[in-house]
Amino acid sequence: MEMIFKLVGLVLVIGIAGILIYAAMLPKHFRVSRSIRVNAPPETIFPLINDLKRFNEWNPFAKQDPTIAITYDGPQSGKGARYAWDSKGRAGKGSSAITDTSPPSRVNMRLDMEKPMEGHPDIVFTLQPSGSATDVSWTIAGPYPYINRVIGTVCNMDKMIGGTFERGLSDLKALAES
Repeated sequence: MEMIFKLVGLVLVIGIAGILIYAAMLPKHFRVSRSIRVNAPPETIFPLINDLKRFNEWNPFAKQDPTIAITYDGPQSGKGARYAWDSKGRAGKGSSAITDTSPPSRVNMRLDMEKPMEGHPDIVFTLQPSGSATDVSWTIAGPYPYINRVIGTVCNMDKMIGGTFERGLSDLKALAES
């Protein structure tokens, strides 16, 4: 029986060491991006991203938690517009601010997460005309600290965030096409 415990312990130690080594070899930066074609011109879609109150009408992260409390600072839209949120649930706590815009083709944001895990990635929305439609891309990129990489060996960030981006872009499409 003692031999079985030693063998199980050895397997656990090797498994944990393998995860830690694998995490150390992952890139130190991450990037997740999703796109959708919207049957509307960029001029119709751009205000739905650039105006933070309109943005939060379709933003899946703002809609995921009924306990979320959102406050807005600065201008309502464009560079310097900012919102902060706090929740007792999934949404955690943090803020987002528009850092730059290029109407009607691009909106850059900075995300500052406090909870559930600290992070400071950049977000970029690009709108590219395609005939009478627009290709909209939502990208998040930033540093990928070691502890996040360890967690990332179990929880695939691209799948987790990517699915949420897809839901949000689908809601943006519905809103812009209505």
